[in-house]
Amino acid sequence: MTGLTLILVFVLAIVVMILAISKLKIHPFLAIMAVSLIFGLIGGIPLVDTTVDGKKVSGIASVIGAGFSGTFSSIGIVIIFGALIGSILEVTGAALKLADIVIKIVGKNHPVLAIELMGWVVSIPVFCDSGFVILNPIRKALVKRTGVSSVAMTFGLSAGLYISHVFIPPTPGPIAAANTLGIGENLLAVILLGIICSIFPLIAGLCYANYVGKKVKADDEADAGEVTKSYEELVAAFGKLPNGCNALAPIVVPIILMALSSIAAMAGWTGGFAALVKFLGTPIIALAVGVIFAIVQLSTAGKMEKFYDVTNETLKTVGPILFVTAAGGVLGKVIASTDIVPFIKAHADVLQAMGIFFPFVLSAILKTAQGSSTVALTTTAGIVAPLLPVLGLDSPMRAVLACMAIGAGAMTVSHANDSYYWVVTNFGAMSPERGYKTQTLGTLILGLAGIIEIFILSIFIH
Repeated sequence: MTGLTLILVFVLAIVVMILAISKLKIHPFLAIMAVSLIFGLIGGIPLVDTTVDGKKVSGIASVIGAGFSGTFSSIGIVIIFGALIGSILEVTGAALKLADIVIKIVGKNHPVLAIELMGWVVSIPVFCDSGFVILNPIRKALVKRTGVSSVAMTFGLSAGLYISHVFIPPTPGPIAAANTLGIGENLLAVILLGIICSIFPLIAGLCYANYVGKKVKADDEADAGEVTKSYEELVAAFGKLPNGCNALAPIVVPIILMALSSIAAMAGWTGGFAALVKFLGTPIIALAVGVIFAIVQLSTAGKMEKFYDVTNETLKTVGPILFVTAAGGVLGKVIASTDIVPFIKAHADVLQAMGIFFPFVLSAILKTAQGSSTVALTTTAGIVAPLLPVLGLDSPMRAVLACMAIGAGAMTVSHANDSYYWVVTNFGAMSPERGYKTQTLGTLILGLAGIIEIFILSIFIH
């Protein structure tokens, strides 16, 4: 099957996949794998390896195997190490220390901005769901101390956490998307552009938090006598927080190593030292060094006995992400193995016109339909990767922009099928109806602000 008919089948396959995940509650891994198999067969991929005109053509099983193993080999260890760093930062209280650093920089006179930036920093290594739970006691304490709107503080924290969750590695979603798009070795650029692309959403999130805080009231604002943990009590729960350098080291050191590797490559360094710098700057090795610093932090905190359990729980958490990511790689490989890409290239006017908006719209549809930002990131990346040349996004930096556009779509929007929506509304003491006015509408604004900034950047980045 070729031509327009194949395009229509592709669209139908994506719709079926979304319905299977969102309505039938089929696990994303199974849904993506099944759609990949069926679409591959309809798209003309042979049942077994064969030879056509002297050229070897892979069968559907080989294509699926290549897509699955290729994704695992390029991204698996990176995701595990990034998640393990975040888990250790949670256990040692380093995440709380990072939040404390932000408050000292911003000041207590701007509590909504402080809590938003606090969330943004903490969610770089820590999942946004966990980050909200960790920082919620501080949010409540600040509400009590300053008298600022609880809803404003809730959405401010939610926005900060969400923005870095979809934009900035070592959070697994952006790492997986970057690798699928072929820019996994350029992770430093993804981090730096993720920071830049956070600016508009952070501003939009702050403005909307202050606006909605005047319109919506939370249940906890009616109970001024509720006991909340002070910062000192939170510190006491950890015994003693690590110092600022120890808290930052697991995140900052890998970034420095990757930066030095990029500098060595651009400057054309040669010799043994250059080889060492490039080795240490490889994402897998850089994050491994970050894990070592995190383990030192765990040891210094006297919590090495928790290391096995922390690692075990991290692997349990990361497992589903790895498999969904690999399934997304399979879908991308299947798409690339059919005639859909050559046909689209031959009739590329529409997609070229959409450009950077195509990955955003597709990711937003997947996010809204099935709820998981990580699934939206990984699945969209798998679909978009073969189409990057058609979209005019095939240069390294424009591929990074495509990753950012997918991230912006992956937070548009958070509603009842998203676990984070329920974390925010429940801990923020809001009913589902108020959650739609705050979290759902707010994340729509975040996503739109993100893609506007990304579009502006795309005018200048080539």
